[in-house]
Order: sequence, then C-alpha cells, then structure tokens
Amino acid sequence: MTSRDDILDSIRANLPRVDRPLPHVPMFDEDPPASLLSAFKGSLERMGGIFLDPPASGDVLAPVRAKVASAKVVCSTVSEIVGNRDIATVGGTQELADVDFAIVRASFAVAETGSVLLSETDLNINALAYFAQHLIVLLDPADIVVNLHHAYRRPEFRERHYASFHTGPSATADIEGVLIHGAQGVRSLSVLPIARNYQPQPTSPQEKKHD
Repeated sequence: MTSRDDILDSIRANLPRVDRPLPHVPMFDEDPPASLLSAFKGSLERMGGIFLDPPASGDVLAPVRAKVASAKVVCSTVSEIVGNRDIATVGGTQELADVDFAIVRASFAVAETGSVLLSETDLNINALAYFAQHLIVLLDPADIVVNLHHAYRRPEFRERHYASFHTGPSATADIEGVLIHGAQGVRSLSVLPIARNYQPQPTSPQEKKHD
C-alpha cells in the first residue's frame, strides 16, 4: 500500500457523517425578456456572432444560400441545405480541414449569453465545428431558453456524449490587445432562426453547385 492509499483511506474513514441537503439554487428567471429571440440576437451580436434575419416572404433559407454561393467546400449536416462534402463519407477529421462552410442545427440556444449548444448528434463529427472556416447554425426559436440555469437542466447534458456551447466565432486578444477572430476555430458564426419542421423550397440552380 502506498502513501497515497493511506491518505485516501484516512479521508474516507473520517468523512463527516452528516445529512445536509444541497442548497436550493434559484433559476433567476423572475423577469425574463419579452422576446427570447430578440434577447438571443442581441447577446449573439455582442459576442461577434452574426444573426441572419430571414426574409419577410419567400425562401427563408435565402441568407444561407447567399453565404455559401461562392464557397468551394460546403459540409452540411441538415436536410434543409445540401452541401458537396457528405459528412457520412468522411473517414477522419483531417478530411474536414478544407471545409469553407459547415451548416448544422443547434440542439438549443441561450438568450442570456447568445450561445448555441452543439453535440455529437448535431455535428456527426465534433471537429466539424472547429475545422470549418465559417459555421452556419440553424436554430428553432422554440429551442431558446432564458439563461444558463435553464440550459443546464436540459437533457442533452445527461444523454449526449459530447456537448459544447458556442458563443460567436473563435477569438483571441492576448497578443498586444488586438482582437483576432478565427485564431483557434471558425472565423465567423452565423445563426438563422428557422423552425425544425420547415419545408424548404425546391433546390435552386445556385444551390446545385453544392449537391
């Protein structure tokens, strides 16, 4: 038996035998914003993210199609937009190094921080959210929670193997105080509010470049 074992055994033998319930933690949601979507938009933009306002009429996905129109490699994990790099055929993370745009759907979002939560279910390959130059996230407005206290009550943290909050693009300002986006990850993060049950219009000739 090592000294480490002796110390740990002593700690276990002398643990206090008291029954103390955990303190109650409030949800801090007594005064929620009038619109969770508007609050999320404001928080996202303060963190350097881009909120894609859908058009008042016509194709809701038009802002996404416009962004990827001239991209060489588009990898999509959503059915609404078809890319030209099929995530199902990617054999290793290195095959995602040349992705210009990744398009994914968030499990949910947090109005307080402007964060979207992405898990292995949303990404298929976790590295997609970091190797792509630009990340476009589809978000159902019904999936926005008011704050992080509500976020950590969500089942994703118990049921998923991987879960990560993404708040704006990758950024660093530790060198001479200069803010640099894309230093360790995506150069931009854009969010389009769109319902999960949205039925997209037929593929346009512009989008066929990424089929």
